[in-house]
Amino acid sequence: MATVAGCPHQSDLSRLQQPKLSQSVHCEECTQCFDNQDSDVGVDVCLVCFNGSCLSKDRHHTQTHVLRSGHSFTLNVKRTPKPKTSNRGDGEEPPAKMTKLAIVQEREEDKYEHHTKLKCWKCDPESGKDITVDSNTTKRLTDGIMQSLSSARQSEVKAWEEEITACEHTLLLEQLATGSIPAEGRAHCASCELTSNLWLCLTCGALGCGRAQFGGIGGNGHALAHFNATQHAVCVKLGTITPEGGADIYCYACNDARIDPELTTHLSAFGINVASQKKTEKSMTELQIEQNLTFDFSLTAEDGSALKPVFGPGTTGLSNLGNSCYMASVLQTLFSLPSFQERYYGQADKASAHWTGCSQSLPADCLECQMFKLADGLLSGRYSKSHIEQPSVDALAHPAPEHTPWQAGLKPAGFKSLVGKGHAEFATMRQQDAEEFFGHLLTVLRRFNHQASGGAPGGNEPTEVFAFGLEQRLQCMSCRKVRYRVDNMDVLSLGVPSEEVPEGEGEGGLEQQTAPTGAPATDNGPAKTKYRPVSLLQCLNLLLGVAGQEELEYQCEAGCGKVSAIRQTQFATFPDVLVLHAKKFQLKNWVPTKLDIPVVLPEGDILKLDEYLGRGLQPGEEELPDGSSSSVPSLPQFDAGAMAMLEGMGFPTIRCQKALLATGNADAEAAMEWLFGHMEDPDIDDPIQLNSSAAGGRGPEPSADRVAMLADMGFTNAQARKALLETGGDPERAVEWLFNHPDDTGEVTSSASTEVQKKSPPGSSRLPAQYRLKAFISHKGPSVHSGHYVAHIRLPGLKSGDAMDIDGNGEWVLFNDEKVVVADKSSVDELKKLAYMYIFERV
Repeated sequence: MATVAGCPHQSDLSRLQQPKLSQSVHCEECTQCFDNQDSDVGVDVCLVCFNGSCLSKDRHHTQTHVLRSGHSFTLNVKRTPKPKTSNRGDGEEPPAKMTKLAIVQEREEDKYEHHTKLKCWKCDPESGKDITVDSNTTKRLTDGIMQSLSSARQSEVKAWEEEITACEHTLLLEQLATGSIPAEGRAHCASCELTSNLWLCLTCGALGCGRAQFGGIGGNGHALAHFNATQHAVCVKLGTITPEGGADIYCYACNDARIDPELTTHLSAFGINVASQKKTEKSMTELQIEQNLTFDFSLTAEDGSALKPVFGPGTTGLSNLGNSCYMASVLQTLFSLPSFQERYYGQADKASAHWTGCSQSLPADCLECQMFKLADGLLSGRYSKSHIEQPSVDALAHPAPEHTPWQAGLKPAGFKSLVGKGHAEFATMRQQDAEEFFGHLLTVLRRFNHQASGGAPGGNEPTEVFAFGLEQRLQCMSCRKVRYRVDNMDVLSLGVPSEEVPEGEGEGGLEQQTAPTGAPATDNGPAKTKYRPVSLLQCLNLLLGVAGQEELEYQCEAGCGKVSAIRQTQFATFPDVLVLHAKKFQLKNWVPTKLDIPVVLPEGDILKLDEYLGRGLQPGEEELPDGSSSSVPSLPQFDAGAMAMLEGMGFPTIRCQKALLATGNADAEAAMEWLFGHMEDPDIDDPIQLNSSAAGGRGPEPSADRVAMLADMGFTNAQARKALLETGGDPERAVEWLFNHPDDTGEVTSSASTEVQKKSPPGSSRLPAQYRLKAFISHKGPSVHSGHYVAHIRLPGLKSGDAMDIDGNGEWVLFNDEKVVVADKSSVDELKKLAYMYIFERV
């Protein structure tokens, strides 16, 4: 039995158990703030539920946890850095064989010295009493915490693993030519003189150079040209073959990295003995990891001087978790807005009051707690301190030592894990689309707040500043009758027309490297394309102006038959914060590639939208009959985000609609796969024919499980059932339907006369509708799923040396992960042109 010096609770201590493998151990930082093991007093880890909490006298998170849970024993963990040493020499080769995309980090014990002590909070409810137990008990309890995989590392390890698998082309590979290839035949590309980045066709033995790769590795794409000419899909990268049979295999038909289970046999057909090979080049996986670790926007001004770091409230950086720059850019932008600041930071003790009545057992499992934590971390200024950055000793990258006093940056690993939980993409560590994450986060926040409020309407929803109504007017060109529909939106996606500048024309566009999927981005390479600048107002006119009117084939509900109709889109209401998404995509080799088309903003970054306000049904206009009461069914409401993505890739509207109908009307990626598989269908461009039984959008009786799932979010069973009926049983669309029909009681009726009164769309139709640019999110790289995101935010009242808020509109600050600097004025205007998302505040 363990003995506790001066503590009468030894029987309770002896029953404590070590954490199980399935349990999360929050030992790195407090789950309610960003105080961590590096703070002066360290972090207390609960020995019952393994919650991590700080010992701050102002926030008293450990004391609150003890009082709320009744758990009395904690392990205090504090660490101090060891002298920095390198694990390997610069000349050492990277790992010989890699079949998983994985980041290999230094071990904790190599970097830090840890100091631990046991504490009893029953003996001292104010600050906990340090206790001493026998060595066996101390070791058992301490090792249980220190040797467990922390919650942050658990999610990182799982999310980073991305298996590279075989495909039908590698499994069924047919070799058309055999015979040894002389060494001189493998010395350089068959079509040029490149001697590195060489790919051997495993079908015929042809040798071609790859595409230009990150880090200045040259390539003229002759291996790809060989595939286009012969359809020989599978090739291996020379220089990556190892004696163990590992190598970089690429399938051009799949446009992805693959495994060839019979690589040894296939190489022997060309006289290559795997056992004698030595790895001399980095694999694509290694290059991709290196790109994500080192990809950076310039942090120097035009005159070559370093940009000045800025510190203080509202200028706290977020450390890159590996591929989290898309999330960091969105979060920095959101928390720069008054609605988010007031909701999650502006009201004193609101976080403490919430935790007192929180339904979750741990703050790490509560979205509200994590939003409070983020707001405190970003806005308090407590963590925005100078930190001399030490060189990384990552196994794959050796950045040069930096002596600029950057911040260490907050690591929102718990927030990322919680928000991405259950999502096929955001739960991974792969790079994601910032605009898609923005929409996903708004949906997650609204669901949580709706459930927390029991469905009661309230004015404390910060995401509503983005909401507005988009009016769609449809007019039959035969009977001239009209129909108006208003969709609730959070983002206005704008198509950006592309016009290449002819080679030799020196002005009017920006150069772009064309690096298709399969090679990390690079700023070097032969393929350069310039695009003419496009004004933002021109993009708006193409969607909302006269130029945006679209003629389509239409089955008139008024009895005109199949006729032409005109559709026009305009604002029904305006939001308080307008988010514009610049769709700069083009399909290249069936891969959506981002185009760097310059978009020119109006003078002074002021946007006036009065002319784009729709007026609704006008005197003298006659409405078309409701399609739901007609014997001819109407098309469902298509997912706006998915439609925008597919149309942005260049697919015609009718094909996008068919693909979404065939794949559940929600997942753009599934729809894209469907499109690729049905490109040759003879009726692919024919009008959509719906069965009359589908009229009204009603589907089969929904399952009890799905009804219960929606009811758990605060809706009634009747509301949940009707939402599922109206959306074909799709839970995701059903949630959106419920949010768009908050006054619907859930009564299902076949009578067209018993329509539920529609709620007014969010936003306001008041004029003038004038906006000023608040922030913009930029992206560097060939695709939104690779490269790097940063955010520029206009912060009012900022003073930083010579950088002053001269015009009263604020100073531009660049948020590049943990690096936060006053932006170079001369470069901001150019970077605005290449922004991916624009955030305007109404003035």
